[in-house]
Amino acid sequence: APIRATLRGTAGQSLGAFLCAGITLRLEGDANDYVGKGMSGGEIVVAPPWLAPWQPVAGNACFYGATGGCAYLRGSAGERFAVRNSGAVLVVGGVGDHGCEYMTGGEVLVLGPTGRNFASGMTGGVAYVLDAEGAFPAHFAGTAVRATRLGGDPRRVARVRTLLEEHAERTESEVARTLLRAWPASAAAFWLVEPVAVEAPEELPERALEGVSSVA
Repeated sequence: APIRATLRGTAGQSLGAFLCAGITLRLEGDANDYVGKGMSGGEIVVAPPWLAPWQPVAGNACFYGATGGCAYLRGSAGERFAVRNSGAVLVVGGVGDHGCEYMTGGEVLVLGPTGRNFASGMTGGVAYVLDAEGAFPAHFAGTAVRATRLGGDPRRVARVRTLLEEHAERTESEVARTLLRAWPASAAAFWLVEPVAVEAPEELPERALEGVSSVA
């Protein structure tokens, strides 16, 4: 049977580390470093009693090396958020430096500011970053991924809306609710970070092989 736990107050290090499928942790408060480190499944919700949208609610290196599961944080996290994430789906109010570094899979939705060096070494997965002021490009450091405005891809627009709905339902996020009330116009405020498409080389025409004999 599924396990559901509601916690209140301040959590120490490594809340939900190595969490697996079937377990839901809801924290009505804030947490320290390494939330969800190495998690492979399950769900983590951090929804503090205060309502300041970008108040810090989690420390550094949260969801480091996560391979699955999902999390919704109504507030911001520290540095190195989702580093080496390969499969978790994460929603957060903001992140510090080095967000999504070396990320290879999964999804990250950031509903606030990011620190410097975002997406450095990122090669896979996708990130959506809310940036109505246009400050994000100065913090973007990806080379194997590109940042474009979200509105050009209807599938991605629909996906962000779904994540916003889930986030609002679980955390009562006013940021998410405000964006949804203005949808789809508010989609234009997001950046989409995704891998640069690598075009496959054209196949060698068969006629190019004519006259070529195999060597024993």
